[in-house]
Amino acid sequence: MTNDPRTTWRGRVLSKYYYGRPDWSDGTTRFHNLIARYAADGSEILELGAGPANRTTEFLAGRGDVTGVDVDPDVLANHFCSRAIVYDGVKLPLPSNSFDMVVSNYVCEHIEHPPAVCGEIHRVLRLGGTFIFRTPNLWHYVSIISSLTPHWLHRLVANRARGLSDYHEPYPTFHRMNTRRSCRRILRGQGFQIVRCTCIEPEPSYAMASPLMFYPAMAWERLINSSSALEDLRANILCVARKDG
Repeated sequence: MTNDPRTTWRGRVLSKYYYGRPDWSDGTTRFHNLIARYAADGSEILELGAGPANRTTEFLAGRGDVTGVDVDPDVLANHFCSRAIVYDGVKLPLPSNSFDMVVSNYVCEHIEHPPAVCGEIHRVLRLGGTFIFRTPNLWHYVSIISSLTPHWLHRLVANRARGLSDYHEPYPTFHRMNTRRSCRRILRGQGFQIVRCTCIEPEPSYAMASPLMFYPAMAWERLINSSSALEDLRANILCVARKDG
């Protein structure tokens, strides 16, 4: 028996319509490439919401020394972190001006009090340091559905929709920092300079439960990427903010 993912329908369609295209990069690769533009070798990096071992922490560990913080004790098992800390979700138990970069990957949607958390991120960054994050865009249809449905339903269907098994159940979402406008407003309110805030529509990983979900989602991806005028309807926000003072 082979474990080649291309033998599954998911692997075949992703290879055919996405990964097989020379001009295509998956969403995580695009996020990592963005981080690489700002992360000098040997950087002191804080990953907010690091969780257990994952692709992003592994990537960050190749750029510098990674401290991972999370509300979930699973972070203590993240072997890519040089240091792992469980915290209360707001107050970072770390000294001021101690990091060159703070990174979060699909975390902002789970933050109940974004101004307080962003103020803490600003505090622990050194002057000129950057906060780089990826988060769902509230104006994308998946996020709209998520914001209008109860958490018990997310727990029931979220991982199934992505075709994931043996995966951590979703955390509660608040979507209080999940439009480009709210990101800019909250970050500027805490003293950040916005360097970049864009929306992207990558492969429809949220529609991997069946072909009946995948093909309409792919059609939407093709449409939404056809014009820059539709950017604010794309799935993910990529943001870079700098501490200038």
